[in-house]
Amino acid sequence: MNAAETIETIEKDMGEVDPMLLRRAFGSFATGITIVTTTDADGQPVGLTANSFTSVSLDPPLVLFCLDRNSSNLERFQRSSAFGINVLSSDQQELSSRFVKRGEDRFHGISWELRATGVPVIEGAAATFECVTHTTFDGGDHLVFVGRVRRFDFDAERNPLLYFQGRYRQIADLHA
Repeated sequence: MNAAETIETIEKDMGEVDPMLLRRAFGSFATGITIVTTTDADGQPVGLTANSFTSVSLDPPLVLFCLDRNSSNLERFQRSSAFGINVLSSDQQELSSRFVKRGEDRFHGISWELRATGVPVIEGAAATFECVTHTTFDGGDHLVFVGRVRRFDFDAERNPLLYFQGRYRQIADLHA
């Protein structure tokens, strides 16, 4: 049996995957929370909350995030040549909630700056990555953006905001 036949057999045995149960299973993996940013054609800041962020490579320095194809911001990110990843710190839960909401100025009243890379960076983040878009590719119902890191900052004293099983969490030290 070749690999294609094996995959076909597994798919037949599994049947249809329940998307809601799959989402819950995915939630068993704790993730950090990020706000992904860019600017639109008019130079206005654009941002959204995402937990689909990961490092890809050190040489060259690459990271990725995934954006839902139904996102109202998809076209803005596709047209931009740069994006930023702001890893939220444990005291920035309100920002995470704000950048999920539609129809409001998400940047109003928060501290941020437009960096020389053209990327909005949010103050107080545990880490920031300023990237140029390296490539994008199909990820099913999402588009995967791979970025080459041009600049980064981090504060080792700040703990990240976490998301696990549908709730925000914070890091707690384990004592043996």
